[in-house]
Order: sequence, then structure tokens, then C-alpha cells
Amino acid sequence: MLEDLERAYQNALAELDEVADQDALEAWRVRHLGRKAPLMRAYGRLRDLPPEERPQVGRRINAMRDHLQNAYEAKAHALREAALRRSLEEERIDVTLPGRPKPIGRLHPTTRTIRHIVRIFQDMGFQVFRSREVETDEYNFQLLNIPPHHPARDMQDTFYVRTPGAQEGETPPVVLRTHTSPGQIHAMRFYASLNPENPPPIRVVLPGMVFRYEQITARSEIQFTQVEGLVVGRNISFADLKGTLNEWARRMFGQHVRTRFRASYFPFTEPSAEMDVECFLCGGKGCPVCKYTGWLEVLGSGMVHPVVLKNGGYDPEKFTGFAFGMGPERITMLRHGIKDIRFFWSNDVRLLEQF
Repeated sequence: MLEDLERAYQNALAELDEVADQDALEAWRVRHLGRKAPLMRAYGRLRDLPPEERPQVGRRINAMRDHLQNAYEAKAHALREAALRRSLEEERIDVTLPGRPKPIGRLHPTTRTIRHIVRIFQDMGFQVFRSREVETDEYNFQLLNIPPHHPARDMQDTFYVRTPGAQEGETPPVVLRTHTSPGQIHAMRFYASLNPENPPPIRVVLPGMVFRYEQITARSEIQFTQVEGLVVGRNISFADLKGTLNEWARRMFGQHVRTRFRASYFPFTEPSAEMDVECFLCGGKGCPVCKYTGWLEVLGSGMVHPVVLKNGGYDPEKFTGFAFGMGPERITMLRHGIKDIRFFWSNDVRLLEQF
């Protein structure tokens, strides 16, 4: 039995020397170290030997098996090293090539527009003033000259927040703000608190998110951004309003842009006006984007209503001011030819990667 095993052992070592690739090595392992290999079957034949010979034969079988296993592992390592050397020689790597860049995030197009708008007003001396998105009915409507049951409330379908203890059928006093205009009251009361006897002048912009319970279409969403502006001081006139907004339009849309003001109505300003810019897609000739009027509406504005000034802590007999509000999404759509406001909230990478 030992003589047969020795011959098989020597043949295995000789065959291992001739192995030249991984497939041949795997075949060798199955033949000489697999369950049906002569050495492996020899363990089952030990019971047929006389008891006094079993230890000696068992030790020799173990030694041959361990030696073949070590030889197999050494051969496998040598073949891997050889394959690596061939790969380095035949398939050289150009280490000077740049790696694949990882994509990085960027600002949302609406955020870029807001920052552009704010930067223009900052150059004119405006400060950024932020206010809360969850408001009381008092700040969102009443202090802005919109009392309960005022028809102007129908223009702003509102998300009301039911508070603990509110009675069934009672209008909750807490809302998601429908415009950034409550920030006007917050700003005026803050500045008025600095010197109640002689409040300082105000020149602020108030960017932020607003919410309205509206049907979602290509032109309307239930949430969108606004940028509000407020100027309060002595002897502020409508000419200041027009000059400020015309300068902003030139900085925003180009030095040769034409503007116009149309009379309008807002409860918190009097007089009020909508501001249009000449359609820069058709040059004022008329197209589907401007509804063939040649003009694009970009913002609403007006002189701050005396009631709003008084509610903010400023004496309307001594102070005047103007305010304006615009939608950055609409301006972004106009600047980049985007025809559906829903694209801003769909997280479609195909759109966002263009900016």
C-alpha cells in the first residue's frame, strides 16, 4: 500500500512541475487532493491494515498530503506572480491619465436666481432679513391690512394649522405663510424697537419659502419662493420705487431692458403697481411666452399702506415707504426658457445638470 502511495505521490509532484496555468492547477488539485485522489482514499483503507502498521502508514499519508498541499499553494502563488508580471509588461498602465471625476452637487437654479436677486439689492444697500415660515393669522393677514373675511384672502388659498384646544369649525390662528409680506411687520417692529422715539430707516430684502393650497399646474405649485423688498424712511416716494426697480431690472435682464408699471391692487400697499419687462424672447413683438402682449410680468409693488406702517411701529405722518415682491421661480423660467414650474420640484437630473 505504501509503495503505491509513494508512486502516486511522486507522480503528483512531477505533474505539478509541468503545470503552467490556473486551469491546469485546479485540475491537478482535484486529481491529487480531491476526495477521490489516491491519498484521500488511502485513509479509508487504513482499517484493513494490521493494527501495528496503522500508525506508521497514517503518519506517512499525512506527511505526503501536507507536502502536496504546501506544494500546491506555492505553485498557485507562483502562477499569480507570473500572471501579474505578464500583465504589467503587456498591459502597461498610463499612470499620468487623470482619474474619473466624481460628480459633485451644485446650487439649484432657483437658489442661484435668489442669490443673484439678493446680490443686486445688496449692492444698493439692502440687508437680508429672514422671517419664519409658520405664521399667525395676525401677522400673515391682519397686520397687513387684510382683516377676517376680506376679499383679498380669496386670492391666497391658505394652509391652516389646527392648534391644541381649537374648537371644531373655528379658524385656526396659525398658518403656513402665503407670502413673505409678514416679514415686513417683523422687520419694522425689530427696527422700531431699536429706537421707539425715532425709528431708523429700513432697507431690507426678505427671501423665503411660501405655501398656498392651489392646484398644481405648469404655472402654479403649492410651495414656491418669493423675494420681498421693503424700504421705509422719511420722504420716500413712488419715484424711489421706480428708480430702484428699474435699476434692478437692468442688472437682472440687461442694461437695455424696457419696463412698464401697471396700476394694480394689493391690500398692504397704496398705490399699487405691477411691473413688466419687455419680453426678451421676442423683443416685444409677441410670442406664446408673453401671450402675444410683448411684456412679461415680473413683480408686484407699491407704497406701503399707512395702516401697515402704523402696525409696524412707524408713524405714517412722518414716514413713508415702498415694498415689492417677486417669484424667483417665474424669473428663472423666463431667463432659461423653462415652461413648467413642476420641473423645479421633480429632482429631474436632466434638468438640474444644465445649471
